[in-house]
Amino acid sequence: MSSDQQTHRLQVAVVQMDVAIGEPDINFAKLSELLEECVGAERKPDLIVLPEMWNTGYALDRIHTIADPQGERTIRFVSEFCRNHKVNVVAGSVAELNGDRVRNTAFAIDREGNVAGEYSKIHLFRLMDEEKYLHAGDRLGSLKVDGVPAGMMICYDIRFPELTRKLALGGAKLLIVPAEWPHPRLHHWRTLLTARAIENQMYVIACNRVGTSGTTSFFGHSLIIDPWGEILAEGDEAERVIAAEIDLSVVDKVRSTIPVFADRRPELYGGE
Repeated sequence: MSSDQQTHRLQVAVVQMDVAIGEPDINFAKLSELLEECVGAERKPDLIVLPEMWNTGYALDRIHTIADPQGERTIRFVSEFCRNHKVNVVAGSVAELNGDRVRNTAFAIDREGNVAGEYSKIHLFRLMDEEKYLHAGDRLGSLKVDGVPAGMMICYDIRFPELTRKLALGGAKLLIVPAEWPHPRLHHWRTLLTARAIENQMYVIACNRVGTSGTTSFFGHSLIIDPWGEILAEGDEAERVIAAEIDLSVVDKVRSTIPVFADRRPELYGGE
């Protein structure tokens, strides 16, 4: 996202929304209302983050017929919003159709409405049968938010610490995580995200949906966590926007105070 907007501080808004399963039109209309709420706040956000699969939910049995071809509708809708309001949006993730394959893909759109990055979920979650209906991505999700190096992951990805470390070693100071993380694993959600922030000395912005799909309920509790692992903002289980200001200079301070990256011994335990 635009490097001419570099700043140490970013105002972040996280859209914790319910998702109507298999109903893209309803979800786009709902999202439009919540985005307007974001930019109408007393402190206008620099970055807005949306949840995982917000366009369709996990309607996997008919996902090929309702997925967004090449993400065109999502990109067009979010790009217009970003241009009009001069804001960055990580458009959660959507079911994206490419040929005969559907991927779980996050698109990042900058203040000018340009696609600044995209990432397709690389770890498919067997407990929700993702591997039966979706095609895994094969690239890391790296981008810049107003000149700040950042990384994208999606939901189940946070259980793979080596992925976050790879992004951090690549320079990421900010990790953005759209999710549909369900009950009863709230403790896992909070613990894993906090660990990813602490061990990689980076900000974590995690957006989780709320509501119920079939027999599965989603608890929200979206989080904005600083590099010390302190929670700056947390949602409850209701549909709402949560917000916080982050100071990216804190990342450098933490990394110089406890020099984890300099003290690594990868020759003993593998990795880079």
